[in-house]
Amino acid sequence: MVAGQIDLASAEGSNIVPHLSGGKIRAYAVLTGSRWPAAPQIPTIDEVGGPPLHMLFWHGLWVPKGTPKDVVGKLNAAVVDALADPTVRARLAGLGHEIVPREQQTPEALAAFHKSEIEKWWPIIKAANIKPE
Repeated sequence: MVAGQIDLASAEGSNIVPHLSGGKIRAYAVLTGSRWPAAPQIPTIDEVGGPPLHMLFWHGLWVPKGTPKDVVGKLNAAVVDALADPTVRARLAGLGHEIVPREQQTPEALAAFHKSEIEKWWPIIKAANIKPE
């Protein structure tokens, strides 16, 4: 998009923040139910009359199956501590990332969210006959 080779894309927010603020690209809508704190001037897909397509970009940290629970707990505690640091929070916010509330920063919450995303998108992927490449 920045090079002018494509006209439209659905991009992860932190990849476009500098281009939005620099005026190199234009955003028509965000694919969420509420406005994006990093660019609140951009309307939601619902506000512009688009289809109810809500597609969140999110991040998680995974470990190999069978990793001992105490190791998972230590890793999770380190991530939670990092996400509580004001400097880290400010940096992530500046990149357009939204940090989930503390109660959602657990392995169990990530597993439940991941499962709900699979249940949401799998029927669409299957119906469209999308295959991994």
